[in-house]
Amino acid sequence: MRQSQAETRRQNVAKRSMTKEAKQLSSLIAGLRKSLDGIHKERTSTKLTGAEMGMLDERRNNLLLTIAALDDRLSAVQGLIDLGRPHIIRVH
Repeated sequence: MRQSQAETRRQNVAKRSMTKEAKQLSSLIAGLRKSLDGIHKERTSTKLTGAEMGMLDERRNNLLLTIAALDDRLSAVQGLIDLGRPHIIRVH
């Protein structure tokens, strides 16, 4: 019975941890999308040289790749929570 309680406790801790991670990822993605909107507005509202446009395009592409990677991570975390299989992620 003790082992069952320990496992339940571990699952609850893991679920809280993953829920917190999901919230943090959602906030981070929202902030990056705002930055992306800012880049778009800056690109369309001012007269820019070719080099400046290229720099903004590079920043936009990097943001898009970062957002896609974070979206994948968020999807994986939410999927594990929905399946009832949360786990604590150990960082070495």
